[in-house]
Amino acid sequence: MPLLRKVNQLLVLLLLLLLGFVLYSRVHRAAPKSSDPGKVNQRGAAEDGPDQEILVVICAAEDRMGGTIAAINSVYSNTEAPLLFYVVTLRDSVSHVRKWIENSELKEIKFKILEFNPMILKSKVRPVSSRPELLHPLNFVRFYLPMLVSKHKKVIYLDDDVIVQGDIQELYRTGLQPGHAAAFASDCDLPSTHEMVRSVGMQTTYMGFLDYRKPEVRELGISPGTCSFNPGVMVANVTEWRRQRITKQLEKWMQQNLRDNLYSSAMAGGVATPPMLIVFYQKHSSIAPLWHVRHLGWSPDTRYSDQFLQEAHLLHWNGRFKPWDYPCVHMELWERWYIPDPMGKFALVRPSS
Repeated sequence: MPLLRKVNQLLVLLLLLLLGFVLYSRVHRAAPKSSDPGKVNQRGAAEDGPDQEILVVICAAEDRMGGTIAAINSVYSNTEAPLLFYVVTLRDSVSHVRKWIENSELKEIKFKILEFNPMILKSKVRPVSSRPELLHPLNFVRFYLPMLVSKHKKVIYLDDDVIVQGDIQELYRTGLQPGHAAAFASDCDLPSTHEMVRSVGMQTTYMGFLDYRKPEVRELGISPGTCSFNPGVMVANVTEWRRQRITKQLEKWMQQNLRDNLYSSAMAGGVATPPMLIVFYQKHSSIAPLWHVRHLGWSPDTRYSDQFLQEAHLLHWNGRFKPWDYPCVHMELWERWYIPDPMGKFALVRPSS
C-alpha cells in the first residue's frame, strides 16, 4: 500500500506538471509578426510611404539644359525623400548632361540618362514655323512615359522651366481617383493668377487650344469654355496609363491633326497640349493649386506678389520668357537653384552679358 500510494502521488505530480506546461505554452505562444509598414504589399498599399523612392522624369534639351539642372537642384535640395531622376535627352546631349551632373554639387543624386529617339514622331507632327520650339521632340516625351518607366507605378513629370520650393513628397502623394491615369492643375484654379491671365490675353479654356471651326472638334462635345489644364507638371499612374493605352490615344489625335489641322502651334498651347486635353477630358485628377503656379514666362513685365510667390510650392515659367534668358520676371527665384555649367557650354543671358 505505501508503494502504491507513492506511485499515485508521482502520477498526480506528473499530470500537474503536464497541465502547467500546456497552459504556459498557450499563454506565451508568440504572436505572428505584423507586416513591415515600409514595404509594399501585394496591392501596393504602402506605395506613398515615407521610404518610397520617388521617380521624377524631366527632359534636357541642349539649349535649355540650365533649366533642367536648376529644376533638379530645387527638387533635390528641398526634400529628404529618396529620389530617382530620369533625365531624357537626345543623343547629342547625353554626354553634356552627364558631365554637368557628375561635376557639380548634384553628383550625389541618383539618376539615369535616357536617350529619346525622335523618329518615333515621324508622320505624327505637322511642321509649322510660327513657334518651332514647340515642335522639339522632347516636348512629346510625356506621351511615352510607359516606354521609359518599367518598375515604378507612380511617377512625377516636370517641364524643364520649373523650380520646386516645397517638398516633392507632397506632390507625389497627390491622390489619383480610380480609373485616372494622371493628375494635372486646372488653368482656372488660382484666383491670384486671374489678373495676370487677363492682362496678357492668355487663354485658359479649350477654345485657346482647339479649332472649333472644325467639325471633328465640335463632335467631341467639349464646351469651348471648359477650363483647360497644364501638362507641364503631372503625376501619373503608369499602370493605368498602360491599361488604357493612353499613348495610342494621344498618337491617334496627333495623326488626325496631321490630316485635318485641328490645332496648331499658332494657338495658345502649341501641338503637345491639345492631344492631352482631348484624351484626358473629364478623366484626370487634380493637383493642389500651389503645386503648379504658372504663367511666369508669359510677360516680361507682369509680376506676382512676393507673398504669393513665397507660398507657392512650384513655379513654372511657361511661355516665351524663360528665366535663363532675358527679359524675364522673377528670375532671382530661379537663379537661386541654377548651377553654372562646368563645361562652359551653357551661359545665362543677362543685361550685362
